[in-house]
Amino acid sequence: MNSPVYDIFVIGGGINGCGIARDAAGRGLSVYLCEQHDLAHGTSSTSTKLIHGGLRYLEYYEFRLVRESLTEREVLLKNSPHIIWPLRFILPHHKGLRPSWLIRLGLFLYDHIGGRKILPATSTVNLTKDETGIPLKGDYHKGFEYSDCWVDDSRLVVLNAMDAAERGAVVETRSRCIHANRENDLWNITLENNETKEQHKIQAKCLINASGPWMDTTLAGIEYKHGTEHIRMVKGSHIIVDKLFDHSKAYIFQNSDGRIIFAIPYENNRYTLIGTTDVDFQGDPDLVEISAEETEYLCSAANEYFTKNISPQEVVSSYSGIRPLFDDGTSDAKAITRDYVLKLDEENGRTPLLSIYGGKITTYRKLAESVLEKLEEYFPQMGAPWTAGASLPGGDFPHSGFEDEVNSLRACCPVLDAEHARRLVRHYGTRAKTMVAGITSREEMGECFGSNLYPFEVQYLMEHEWAKSADDVLWRRTRLGLEFSDEQKAKLENWMKEFKR
Repeated sequence: MNSPVYDIFVIGGGINGCGIARDAAGRGLSVYLCEQHDLAHGTSSTSTKLIHGGLRYLEYYEFRLVRESLTEREVLLKNSPHIIWPLRFILPHHKGLRPSWLIRLGLFLYDHIGGRKILPATSTVNLTKDETGIPLKGDYHKGFEYSDCWVDDSRLVVLNAMDAAERGAVVETRSRCIHANRENDLWNITLENNETKEQHKIQAKCLINASGPWMDTTLAGIEYKHGTEHIRMVKGSHIIVDKLFDHSKAYIFQNSDGRIIFAIPYENNRYTLIGTTDVDFQGDPDLVEISAEETEYLCSAANEYFTKNISPQEVVSSYSGIRPLFDDGTSDAKAITRDYVLKLDEENGRTPLLSIYGGKITTYRKLAESVLEKLEEYFPQMGAPWTAGASLPGGDFPHSGFEDEVNSLRACCPVLDAEHARRLVRHYGTRAKTMVAGITSREEMGECFGSNLYPFEVQYLMEHEWAKSADDVLWRRTRLGLEFSDEQKAKLENWMKEFKR
């Protein structure tokens, strides 16, 4: 073969795959990553968009997972202050459900088992006097306020891929692994381009299957010793409605079925994001979508608490994703472990295949460290763990310095108004300065596609962030899809096609 032999080949461009590629490349290993669609096309762009410990997981005694997640909140916040920021949550006490003392005990543990230093502690809220009680029905007098973080999930994936590529990794999107077999202590991997259907081969010493919901179908094309492990696909759906409250805090609501839902200020609080569901799913992950029953469930759950009732007809948008959880035999979808499970298959101590089941976006960095620890015997030359103290691209400013960074960007490019500058810093951090370098007038920004999206930004996304379609830009790079009309989207798509020529 003419191509080089890579140390690690990663299948899957979600948060786990990109996080592993970044960590491995930073330790001096050669890495090749393929993704059959766009980066963050599946689960990693359809989460509830929280970096959180998982308060309800305490009820299932998932103490290790909760502790690791709580510790990671502040690690990720410091490394990615442009796309992750603190968010306070209001938990109204529902007299007919969990008792107040049990909630307070859970929140005490939540405050103390994760080494919290930056985020403020839990407090009690009088909902009859606090602004967070205004949107709620009069039945709710007492509540609790605690801390977690918000994340732009798909941008977290893209930034990990960018950092991996800048450290030497090859990242190839729209390319599917159709076959892999062991030969002469190497993996022979056949890739097929989704658009041209052309095939090419790659060789690697190690194969990592981080394909998430496509785990079982990916394994079907890999020659290995078949085990009994399988993923259990659990669908989580969310709805987006016009904003239900004016303040910047989120809500966590208990439901009578034992589940919880979140109601979160979304896109500068123009909307409210409500989710999620837990429904077993069978079928093609590419075809997942919210059901009428799920929409009704989320509306009803929100209506239990908010004075303003919402109906399915008022849903502005919705999305669904598949959680590829490790099938541990639990009957109830909401009780299945969210912890990650790593399964290793090898041949005579060589050519390892490592398959990843489950995981949370909050613990992706620790998962990557665990993967490389498991592969240490195969790559004794690899460097030490390094990502805990390393900012992601654009995140090299203090976690409390967002406003200073906005002002700095406007000083570099005075033609940007405050709202535009704020959005660019939220998406790109310090990299926004590179993007606008040389722009001194509105005319130099080009013709606006809509919602302050200009050609200079789209060109950057195509050249540095693997964006190839309008959907890539609008839904997985900028979150402007909610604001764009069909006509504006078509105009953007046509411009991108012309730019690629």
